[in-house]
Amino acid sequence: MTARLIRIDWPDFGTPAVPAQPVLADYRTRIDSLRAAAAARGLAALVIYGDREHAANLHWLTGFDPRFEEAVLVVTPSDALLIAGNECLPYTAVAPMVAAGDMRVAHCASLSLPSQPRGSARLIDILAGVVAGGNIGAIGWKWFGADEVDDPATALDIPAFVADPLRRIADRVENATDILMHPGHGLRARVDAAEIARLEFANHMAATALRRMVFAFAEGMTDFQAYQAAQVGGLPLGCHSTFATGARADQGLSGPTGQVLTLGQPIGFNVSHWGSNICRTGWLARTADDLPMPARDYLDVFAFPYMQAMSDWCGLMRPGVPGGQVWTRMQGLLPFDIFGISLNPGHLIGLDEWMSSPIAEGSDIPLASGMAMQCDVIPSHPVYASTRMEDGYVIADDALRADLAARFPAVAARCAARAAFMCDVIGLDVPDTLLPLSDTCGIIAPYLLDARQVITLR
Repeated sequence: MTARLIRIDWPDFGTPAVPAQPVLADYRTRIDSLRAAAAARGLAALVIYGDREHAANLHWLTGFDPRFEEAVLVVTPSDALLIAGNECLPYTAVAPMVAAGDMRVAHCASLSLPSQPRGSARLIDILAGVVAGGNIGAIGWKWFGADEVDDPATALDIPAFVADPLRRIADRVENATDILMHPGHGLRARVDAAEIARLEFANHMAATALRRMVFAFAEGMTDFQAYQAAQVGGLPLGCHSTFATGARADQGLSGPTGQVLTLGQPIGFNVSHWGSNICRTGWLARTADDLPMPARDYLDVFAFPYMQAMSDWCGLMRPGVPGGQVWTRMQGLLPFDIFGISLNPGHLIGLDEWMSSPIAEGSDIPLASGMAMQCDVIPSHPVYASTRMEDGYVIADDALRADLAARFPAVAARCAARAAFMCDVIGLDVPDTLLPLSDTCGIIAPYLLDARQVITLR
């Protein structure tokens, strides 16, 4: 493959309709699956913790996400209790199982913000009223390995004020977060056709905002002005909005701070909604002549090889490919001494921007149909800065693609059109099993003051 620049209009494959949200039957099925997983582990109950930063598990199970506060869901074989604080208590009615009477609600003011009224039942008393003895699984947002802690099974990632009473009332409390989040067997690690439609909408909203921002870039504007040009909609953010340039260029997680867009600077930015993160990096430039002298071979040394590696990445997104094979291929094509990639080259995404990843050194976890995969291969270099093609995809076998086409034909058609663009115009190896979720998929514009210049392998 020979990489080069071409000049094109970024594609526009249409605007998705607002997708339907999960209904009562969906949540009942999810809770039933959770109960079955708990029984298989010999757990008398599962206690799921959530807060504003870690709301994905609770939201997936209930349709409710805590705002301002923390919340706790307790699930036993015959009961489900959602515990909320002062401000979230009325909001629990958003959960279909609560509205239907399938899930009880309890008030615990200890989950509320400091200095707010207390006086409700204590958390330990509420928990003891649902579970008494036996083994309890605690679900937070991560689990641990033997290289991190002495006893991974009982190392909890939830606050002490929740963990301590659980340890008092249970025979044993173990970390059960993997039941929901593990890339191989987690209940949240696979999506169906309806969830693909919701993911596509989130990716479209984020990608469209990022496109507006890119084509508004101009020398002399501040990063605040650039980000305002995105016109980000009202969907919840999946992570902090980033915009790193100028003095913040090396701090990739920085948001806008008033930096001025200046010719010849590296830049990185994203727009992320629940289920999506559209991210790009490049240079505030129109040609290589605008770059610092040491970086003027950026395309040949850095961006072109990266694009060639991304073609291989796409080609590997097929059910059955071991995650370790993707890791090894990316490390071989993008040597660390030049590209400095330290994180997993790809991971699962849900409401949480990073759920977990089957792609890791030595991983024998196979890629599987239904994995919502973030193309997140992050290079870094002191001279060449970075380049990025970060978008969302779903791996889908014949059965899932057929179900998507039958239930959501417009979604399937847009995914097919994006894949054809990536193959026919950009020259990427896109198998039938890879569904691109946004119109930015395949686009790398290295010189962002002239973003119609994009890299092609054709």
